[in-house]
Amino acid sequence: MIPVPTLHLKLSADQVECNAQARTISGRIVPFGEEIGNTSVGPVAFEAGSIEYVQASDVKFRLEHDNRQPIGRGIHISQSDSAMYGTFSVANTSRGNDALVEAAEGLRSGLSVGVEVIASKPVNGVIVVSRAILREVSLVESPAFKSALVTDVAASQPDETEQTNPPTEGTDMTEQVVTVEETAPAVEASSPAPAPIQAAAPIFTAPRIAGMTSGQYVYHSIQAALGDLDSRQMITAANDSTTTNTGLTLPTHKQDFITNTFTGRPMIEAVGTVPLVADGMSYTIPRLGTAPTVATVAEAGTTSATGMTSDYITATIVKKSGMNTISQELLERSAPNFGEKLMVELKKAYAKDSDNYAIAQMTAGGTQSTIVAGTIAGLQSFIATEGPAAYIATGGDFATELVGSSAWWTLLINANDSGGRPLFPNLQPQNAPGQVSVGSTTAPVYGTNFRVDHNISVAGLIDESAFLFAPNAIEIAESPLASLQVNVLTSGEVQISIHGYIAATVLKSGGVRRFNIL
Repeated sequence: MIPVPTLHLKLSADQVECNAQARTISGRIVPFGEEIGNTSVGPVAFEAGSIEYVQASDVKFRLEHDNRQPIGRGIHISQSDSAMYGTFSVANTSRGNDALVEAAEGLRSGLSVGVEVIASKPVNGVIVVSRAILREVSLVESPAFKSALVTDVAASQPDETEQTNPPTEGTDMTEQVVTVEETAPAVEASSPAPAPIQAAAPIFTAPRIAGMTSGQYVYHSIQAALGDLDSRQMITAANDSTTTNTGLTLPTHKQDFITNTFTGRPMIEAVGTVPLVADGMSYTIPRLGTAPTVATVAEAGTTSATGMTSDYITATIVKKSGMNTISQELLERSAPNFGEKLMVELKKAYAKDSDNYAIAQMTAGGTQSTIVAGTIAGLQSFIATEGPAAYIATGGDFATELVGSSAWWTLLINANDSGGRPLFPNLQPQNAPGQVSVGSTTAPVYGTNFRVDHNISVAGLIDESAFLFAPNAIEIAESPLASLQVNVLTSGEVQISIHGYIAATVLKSGGVRRFNIL
């Protein structure tokens, strides 16, 4: 039997509280029930009590899911029927102190969890998790839920005898919160900043300093607000000009990642998916062969006896997989994290290939429609003719789903009536054929649910550029997506791969109608 694969998900919370005085951060970390989170593997929901953990102290507390940036560990975790809650202690390090300041200033104000999924099932395009293990929780800058904000901060002032040199790892840092123009990312331990320099002239001149790190700038801003004269001079010098203090004006390397690859699987989303069987590389689906009959019988006549027969359809399971080999240095020391971005792109590639596979199966197993023109009138005729034909061929299944290429999207947006008024962009109260716009790839069209599928590869309004079908006429069974990381011992490189198993089978050929151009 194939073992149940595991997934690594990230889901953000929607309530966060930061207590700088007690050095704790608390919040709701996992919602249970029908609430859907936008995670690293797509829409996910958790059943109540589905997440397990041994003890709170085993749960690491990190920054942005980066195992190179631990800032504390769990001290209390509880759960109700609606959610799981956690309280985490923050270590007394410069990274931990910066995290408290950033949380207090609202610069990094969300909680996000990393779980290892043990058991799950897809339901209407959403992965519903029934069993998972809590691995870590992170303080993040951009939570998935808009309400995941720090709600309260308590700060304390230091003793007057506290040293004014910048702190290093393991050194206490003042926890007074001040407002600065910009708070930079947390900084590792560093040497004390250079002492301010006074000119030899008889009057005091503005000091000139060497480049100051962002962490030192935040520290001296706090000290200056508390009345420390040396720190005031340091901040005055740092604010002097961008030409004399280039250490604070280096180009910013943003954590955003620009990509032009599509996400989503429109054809599979229109059909829907069911869980894949637990083992084997194929399975069978029983179906009716010959239906029994009933007829009028004369008095004392012989009853009709048409025997019912059955056979089966064989569904073939295929494996979809992708891999990249990268250096250990790139995986561990890149910013933004290359490994995380690679996983996102691999999942997009998986989505594209699996959607193309479903399109190919529907092309091979579907029914070619009657010949129509590649026009709005032709599309209307296609739906009007093939919709009823699919209903009759399937024994009562309605062909409600229309999936087409971007060329159809363009045609629908440009369609006008005889008076030059747009047919689809603006929904009219009477005789409206649908509502299509450039702001959405889904819309009602002639009574169907229209979707634009960027994976339909044919160019223009030609054969197989659109499909009208009943969702029950095709079955798409799919396993959860699994990921694997393996070290290459000879070079230290890391092979990162994802894979999943899928079977797309046309159950009723007459329920899938392929567009056929004149």
